[in-house]
Amino acid sequence: MASQDWFDKDFYKVLGVSKDVSAADLKKTYRKLARKYHPDSNPGDAAAEAKFKEISEAYSVLNDPEERKEYDQIRAMGTGARFTAPGSGAQGGFDDVFGGMFGQGGQGGQQSYTFQQGGGGFDDVFGGLFGNGRFGSTTGGYRGYGGPTRGRDVTAHTTIDFLTATRGETITLQASDGKPIKVKIPAGVADGQKIKLRGKGQPSPDGGEAGDIVLTVTVRKHPVFERDGLNLRVNVPVTFAEAALGATIEVPTLGGDPVKLRVAPGTPSGRVLRVKGRGVETSKGTGDLLAVVQVAVPSHLSAEAKDALEAFAAKLPDENPRDDILTKARS
Repeated sequence: MASQDWFDKDFYKVLGVSKDVSAADLKKTYRKLARKYHPDSNPGDAAAEAKFKEISEAYSVLNDPEERKEYDQIRAMGTGARFTAPGSGAQGGFDDVFGGMFGQGGQGGQQSYTFQQGGGGFDDVFGGLFGNGRFGSTTGGYRGYGGPTRGRDVTAHTTIDFLTATRGETITLQASDGKPIKVKIPAGVADGQKIKLRGKGQPSPDGGEAGDIVLTVTVRKHPVFERDGLNLRVNVPVTFAEAALGATIEVPTLGGDPVKLRVAPGTPSGRVLRVKGRGVETSKGTGDLLAVVQVAVPSHLSAEAKDALEAFAAKLPDENPRDDILTKARS
């Protein structure tokens, strides 16, 4: 950092903190501002990016105890002072601040100093004054804007069976470095849902927070059941006679014994029979088992069965069950 900046910029004001702010409060304030103005949160916003650079620069100095001490001393000593170009003759400049130190007594322009990258330059003067080396370096952060950088997030995928997704389970994944990672799959996780494992991603390159692992879960389809929110849905075939005359049937449950349900006489195909509390159980509630009645039509009939069915059809009322939808379609 050019020393002129340390005279010109009030880093405490930039961050909105007092001069006696603690390291913990300083870090808390910086993180809040960094989240607000970070370029990733404000794509294409030049003003936000400039503000982010400004607060990062301020934090990089105040967060380092040695640099903060130097900054406070320079600001206290140089209040009202400005650097002037050699030979400018302006009063109140760098010469006035340091002229007495080198016996020049404020002879504006008679003593000149240059700032260089690499030794023998302006920061060497300050290094000797305050007992350490170069003060112009920043540490970590957004490539020169200060503050520790967060490690990168890592994406991962896993496939689990339907029962595991419904009930939840702790599984073990293998990280890229070969280390096992325990992952708690919550009960009721849905296909395609993402689970965030905080701090399990890439480490920070400069002592900041580690990134996360973002795990996408794929759930294998079940041959019988399917999810409907917290409910489980299952199609249950019944014969024409069972649907027409009524019957008691067995319905499967997920991972348990079948339950018996009563099919009322005249039950149409598509009617839903509900079994309370036999769906997906989570911390947010428990769903039901939804048994959807499907009337099974025989694909092959014996001659006697065909004759009996035709005799049955002849005894039915002379009505068309499609009259209602045909009328609604024409209206």
